[in-house]
Amino acid sequence: MPFSSEFDDIYRLGIKAAVEENHMKAERVDEQFYSENMLDRIYSQITSCDVVIADMSQKNPNVFYEIGYAHAKNKLCILLTSDAQDIPFDLKHRRHIVYGSSIVKLKSSLSKDLRSIIDEIKSRRVPITVEIVRTTGDLEKTSYWAKGLVSFYIDLHNKSLSQSPELDLMYLYTGSGWTFTQDGHECLNSQSDIPDFKMRHIIKSPIRRLTSGGWAQVKVQGKKFLAFKGNQELEDSYKVSGRVLIRVVTSERTFDFPMKIEVTCDDIPF
Repeated sequence: MPFSSEFDDIYRLGIKAAVEENHMKAERVDEQFYSENMLDRIYSQITSCDVVIADMSQKNPNVFYEIGYAHAKNKLCILLTSDAQDIPFDLKHRRHIVYGSSIVKLKSSLSKDLRSIIDEIKSRRVPITVEIVRTTGDLEKTSYWAKGLVSFYIDLHNKSLSQSPELDLMYLYTGSGWTFTQDGHECLNSQSDIPDFKMRHIIKSPIRRLTSGGWAQVKVQGKKFLAFKGNQELEDSYKVSGRVLIRVVTSERTFDFPMKIEVTCDDIPF
């Protein structure tokens, strides 16, 4: 919707109230905290959401462009307007609500529409599941430092009845100080775009698509300095624990899988 105070009651009392009535969550970008620029945030939110609700009132060009992007992403879209003339001719066959000046009518009509598409939302969700099924830890030591070597075995499953969308790439989100390799090649990394994590590392998907019931596995190895020699001797074993997040980016939407890790890195003398 246009960024204007005249739409605040429409959003809070009409749209958001109808969405929450259906046990869903509605957000505008101006309610969120993010590190990327606003346009990138809008596009990523459109990519990852289940439904896009767009108020076409006043024929705002930004709204028109963003709804075009949502249609290109094959998203479920509900169009709103206070004036039927604001819906372009080639969009009039799309699901839309004309609410005039009544927020009560908007809330009632939108809530009804949302109830009618909940099953469609669920059927569109591709239940790609991702989990770290095994971790192993080793310790590399010198007289001055100890470095942990942790291997992650990551399983991807498609438990749906249809083929998955294309798997574009995966990100592994971690704390600071980690570097990762995959198949002997260093994983590119950058600062995280998620506040709870410091770094993100690119992981190559092992397969382009997962068939129904399909499975694939990725192995990555992480390295991190765990201790430096100071007043105390370096230990022969260190426990590494914390949280990571694996983000799978597909051609249709983005899936996030937060998880905890705990592994012991031991020095094995030879």
